[in-house]
Amino acid sequence: MDVKLETSWKLALKDEFKKEYFRQLVNHIKTELEQGKVIFPKGGNIFRAFNETPLAKVKVVIIGQDPYHGVGQANGLSFSVNRGIPLPPSLLNIFKELNRDIGMNVPAHGDLTYWAEQGVFLLNASLTVRSGEPMSHSQIGWSPFTDQVIKTISNKKEKIVFMLWGKFAKEKMKLIDSNKHYVLTAPHPSPLSAHQGFLGCGHFSACNTYLVKNGIDPIDWQLNF
Repeated sequence: MDVKLETSWKLALKDEFKKEYFRQLVNHIKTELEQGKVIFPKGGNIFRAFNETPLAKVKVVIIGQDPYHGVGQANGLSFSVNRGIPLPPSLLNIFKELNRDIGMNVPAHGDLTYWAEQGVFLLNASLTVRSGEPMSHSQIGWSPFTDQVIKTISNKKEKIVFMLWGKFAKEKMKLIDSNKHYVLTAPHPSPLSAHQGFLGCGHFSACNTYLVKNGIDPIDWQLNF
């Protein structure tokens, strides 16, 4: 597994790549690939969230649990799918809340690259998954790595909006200095929990209000193009 990482992230995380847990993580994935197991996203997209959104550009952090495990779904950005792939239920609920919150039309595609390019860091806590096996890589070493990523953003940046959706994401609050960042929490957008408070949370307008108040360009959430 080649770690091809944007320079600012590579420098910020260089100590993690030297640690034993990360070496074991890489070896685990290599072994599974050698055994013929199918892993998503494909190698070049494993660190795509970092490459689309350099550390200096991060304004907003949205934390997902692990990549989509269906064929053709995971593209390296949390909650995102490539054009032409049907919208997963959680992403459709995100779009429904955007429609309710800011009047955004529900787009025909689920490619969130435009958000990432503007500074929305779309991070999954696990960066890989075996095909058809949700959470299959949740215990192989990704958590200490992505926890360090969240701590790095909290420590090195100011006035970041963190959107924590669901119990799993809310557990990351302990990694974030809420005195210098804006932390928004809600139930997960999954159909199992979206109606318990995600739909109606108003996170997208609240995010932009906070950014503008602090002299930061807001996010253009609209994807209809």
